[in-house]
Amino acid sequence: MAFRGHKVWLWRWRRNPLRRRADTVEAWVVLGAWLLTVLAGVVAGLVVDRSVEHQLALERVEWRPVVARLSEQAPGTADPGTSSGERVWGEVAWTGGDGSAHTGQVRVDPGSVQGTPVTVWTDAQGRLMTQPATQGQARIRAAMIGILVGFSTAAVPFVGGRVLRGRMERRRLDQWNADWAYFGPLWGGRRADGR
Repeated sequence: MAFRGHKVWLWRWRRNPLRRRADTVEAWVVLGAWLLTVLAGVVAGLVVDRSVEHQLALERVEWRPVVARLSEQAPGTADPGTSSGERVWGEVAWTGGDGSAHTGQVRVDPGSVQGTPVTVWTDAQGRLMTQPATQGQARIRAAMIGILVGFSTAAVPFVGGRVLRGRMERRRLDQWNADWAYFGPLWGGRRADGR
């Protein structure tokens, strides 16, 4: 087991006759890994944030609300005295901007009668979409996804640097043991147990 004393900051960068080449290389590896970790995480997070926010802005521009009508009565019974918020799937029909007929299923109040108007969101081809995120929701969603991708991306150089540093440390300790095995017996005939 190696002896570890108190921590001296930046010792690998200071001039020292005992500093080995491996210490300098390890210092550069640690610095490079930290720089890549920060840079990769920030750049990836910002790029994804902008991309997601742009995509959500396109959805707000391209998706349109359309009034559809129930094609048949929705399952369940309408109970005007309660508002449990429970919704059921109902078949709706609407006419697209180009005059083509479309059908689909959306969530409606239980027991809604045939012909009840329902607002649905469609894309340019008339396909059903969810209601697009507001600008505030889009900003939050983009930030959360950007942070998640940033941390995930930053983990790659961080873990790579830790693995490389661990291998260098094992190699350094193996070299230390080999040197000790060679030079140890040369110290005035002392035995390995110190007597």
